[in-house]
Amino acid sequence: MKVTKELVAASATALVLGILRHGPSYGYAIINQVRDLSGGELEWSEGMLYPVLHRLEDQGLIESYSERAESGRARRYYRLLADGRRALAAEQQQWTLVHAALTRAWAGKS
Repeated sequence: MKVTKELVAASATALVLGILRHGPSYGYAIINQVRDLSGGELEWSEGMLYPVLHRLEDQGLIESYSERAESGRARRYYRLLADGRRALAAEQQQWTLVHAALTRAWAGKS
């Protein structure tokens, strides 16, 4: 099933913050984790991910740093900051509310 661009964009912040909650990661690994978490249904590209990472960094929710990979190549990692943890908690509350409302609407309950 194809997920709309609008829904992908709306969930991007929550997904990235949720992934970084478990520890620092780099772009390619984040893309793979999103794919794995969605059972292969969400296929993010670098062009979709990096603007999100830059925006979150500009907002002070994550920070980036360079580190050498085992291959010797420099790699840019991203880690969650304290404000990012608070933003993730707010995202979780909002998504829980939306999920509950949709569940009730689809079940025909008010």
